[in-house]
Amino acid sequence: MGQAEPILVPEVSQSRIEVRQGFTGANLLLYGAVIDPEGPGSDRDYDIAVVVKGPAEPIRLREKERIAGIWMNSGASDFRSVPSFFAVASSSPIADIVDPRTAAIYELGTEFIQLSPSGQIEPEEQSRFANGLVEMRQRLGLYKQDPQGVRISEGVLYQARIALPSNVTTGQYTAETFAIANGRVLASATADIEVVKVGLEGSVVLASQRWSLFYGLGAIALSLGMGWIAGQAFAKL
Repeated sequence: MGQAEPILVPEVSQSRIEVRQGFTGANLLLYGAVIDPEGPGSDRDYDIAVVVKGPAEPIRLREKERIAGIWMNSGASDFRSVPSFFAVASSSPIADIVDPRTAAIYELGTEFIQLSPSGQIEPEEQSRFANGLVEMRQRLGLYKQDPQGVRISEGVLYQARIALPSNVTTGQYTAETFAIANGRVLASATADIEVVKVGLEGSVVLASQRWSLFYGLGAIALSLGMGWIAGQAFAKL
């Protein structure tokens, strides 16, 4: 019989993050333990990788090219499922603990994000657009990777910190933790994190979702009213 697999017990410091006016970001602490079936005396060493993903969204990425001194759209690529946020932290560099195929299966790295491209486009050009999308979101602080971001103590306890920037999208996030040994993912566990807007901004978002028709009519009426007031003010000058 094969060796029994370990069990992951994950925890997260905040299962709900509230975005208020002036929100400057949040720091998530992901921690837990790896329970080895052989007990504390086991000589098996584990590496830990944590992947935090935000809600996915479809995106059309356009490429601009300077033609006759004018920047113009020269190409585009569609992606069906793009994580709004993506962060990987691990106890060792991913390339040192798993092979590229395993890393791609579990999305253990920004180069392995499954973006689900759509449409007819050459593979090389599609790859170029995908790399451009990842680089753009890395500059915004929305995609990141830390090869030394997980600390392991006593061989079984781990902790990792993931920083969420102020420009994160609200919605349901997932934190996946993987226990890795001898190049294999032996155990995984998932924790959910909810990022919500509260206060006045949250009320506006909730109104736009629940009463979209009235919200749209109200926005139009407000725009017309503000335009009329501005017109009257300038007419008296």
